Amino acid sequence: MTKPYGFLLRMAIFLVLIALGCLLIFETLLSAFNANVFLNSVILGVLAIGIVLEFYTVGRLNREILWVENFQRGAHGAQTSIAPPRLLAPAATMLSERSDRATRLSLNTTAMQTLLDGVGSRLDEMREIGRYMVGLLVFLGLLGTFWGLLITVQSVSAVIAGVEVGGADIGLAFEELKSGLEAPLEGMGTAFSSSLFGLAGSLVIGFLGLQANQAQNRFYNDLEEWLSSLTRLSGGGGVISDGDQSVPAYIQALLEQTADSLEGLQRTIAKAEESRSASHSDIKQLTDGIARLAGSLQQEQQLMAKLADGQRQLQSALEELGARQAAGADQAVQRHLASIENHMARLIEQAATGRAETVQEIRSEIRLLARTIAAIAEGGDV
Repeated sequence: MTKPYGFLLRMAIFLVLIALGCLLIFETLLSAFNANVFLNSVILGVLAIGIVLEFYTVGRLNREILWVENFQRGAHGAQTSIAPPRLLAPAATMLSERSDRATRLSLNTTAMQTLLDGVGSRLDEMREIGRYMVGLLVFLGLLGTFWGLLITVQSVSAVIAGVEVGGADIGLAFEELKSGLEAPLEGMGTAFSSSLFGLAGSLVIGFLGLQANQAQNRFYNDLEEWLSSLTRLSGGGGVISDGDQSVPAYIQALLEQTADSLEGLQRTIAKAEESRSASHSDIKQLTDGIARLAGSLQQEQQLMAKLADGQRQLQSALEELGARQAAGADQAVQRHLASIENHMARLIEQAATGRAETVQEIRSEIRLLARTIAAIAEGGDV
């Protein structure tokens, strides 16, 4: 939210400029002030009170902004170190209660409008004080004006009544007329000096009030934007229509509970979707394992076929050898039989090694398949 320091700086600069201008015409202002010290002192006192009130009006917004920023950060436990707000006291009570009941803070349009109306009424009360101070300064200036005019009229009447035109001494009559005109001139001085200080003071308070109103409007707009971000249109009172009626409290609570249940259902569906994706991945891995198992079984079948072919070839070779060398020497037959026996031993050893590797790979694939099926069964029970 926007801090009011910029508005306070503008107000201070304006007062400094006014003070410099008063220093330039200090002697003139002093003579005007002496025309009626009592009334002008009252006007200046009201002006000083108005300036302090306008600065206090802008400065107190900083406390409200600090509370809102602390609440936005979610540091509910640290709020005791910050002074409780005065302008947002009802809003602070309502928001604190809602934040304690739920983890996710949300408002409906009725609650938001109620909070904004309360803040707006308090801001209007603060503005009314500034308007009253401006009107009071104008009133005091007019009061001094009419007071001075009344003194002038009475003095002029007394002078006119005391003038003796038929006298022999004209110089003496002129001196009496001159001394008699001092009172009307004093009355005119009272009238013009009070008007001067009253109108100038209203001008100063008016500019400070303008800056205070801008700071309050900025605060109100920022607060409205923040509350709008917390407003949920689907809750009770959130439907905007012509002739909107108030919703009972229990129905509004039921609607809010239903909305929370729908949000929980949505989160559950999202988790189920994630579980389904994980199950699909496990099934894909199981399919790949079965495919690898089928390939291993095919390789084993091919190896067994090669072994059977080797045995048939060996048997045919033995038959051919027996037919050709039926009458051969025993030594050559023994060597040939020894080589055949060695060849058979190697074939049997290779077959045993291949069978052991195949069985081990089949056991690994079956173990992986059993674990995957157990994991899927456990996920389905959840």
